[in-house]
Amino acid sequence: MPTASPKRFLTGLAALAASAALAHPAEAHPHVWVTTKAEIAYGEGGRVTGIRNAWTFDASYSAFVVQGLDTNGDGVFSPDELSSLARENTANLAEFGYFTKLKVAGKEQLFADPTEPRMAMEGGKLTLTFLLPLKTPVAQGRGVAAIEVYDPTYFVAFGLSEDADAARLTGAPNGCAASLTRPKPEVAKTADAKPGMSEAFFEALTASANYGSQFANRIIVACP
Repeated sequence: MPTASPKRFLTGLAALAASAALAHPAEAHPHVWVTTKAEIAYGEGGRVTGIRNAWTFDASYSAFVVQGLDTNGDGVFSPDELSSLARENTANLAEFGYFTKLKVAGKEQLFADPTEPRMAMEGGKLTLTFLLPLKTPVAQGRGVAAIEVYDPTYFVAFGLSEDADAARLTGAPNGCAASLTRPKPEVAKTADAKPGMSEAFFEALTASANYGSQFANRIIVACP
């Protein structure tokens, strides 16, 4: 992943970083919270073809980013009004590797350009969905497919949804099943709970530091 700051991701990109700073105390880290779901798509021959991410942002971030987008003034943010924001944010995720890692049988996979970007507002929270096709569909066989979604700098905190559909398989061979692993509570602490972890510490991090990997939730898919 490139070493650009994920703050740029947060507006489409620069304005959202400012939104995060306004919405949450400057001393706190992370600044934005995202609840994630993932759908793993399979195609011909049991090959993994892509991942459909669904990310629901916290209410403070959601309220800021949609300012000015209610073009008809009806108080509702329709998918059409959010479509340009969905396309922009999805495209800008490329420089961060879409905050998504997929390994199949131990080999990291490369993604093609994302498709089907959409946004929807429900209950005061914004959800972004997009499909990440693999550049080359890969047969999983009896190997394991492992998915992680996280920000290496921990500016954005990604956490798996507690809903039953947090991990779904579509078109998977018979017998394939997904399991979830979450970081231990004592590990997943914010910066202000750890001595010496100041905001300056996090500002100095780049994607290559990979600090956020310790907070990653994982989806593991095994097939017989």
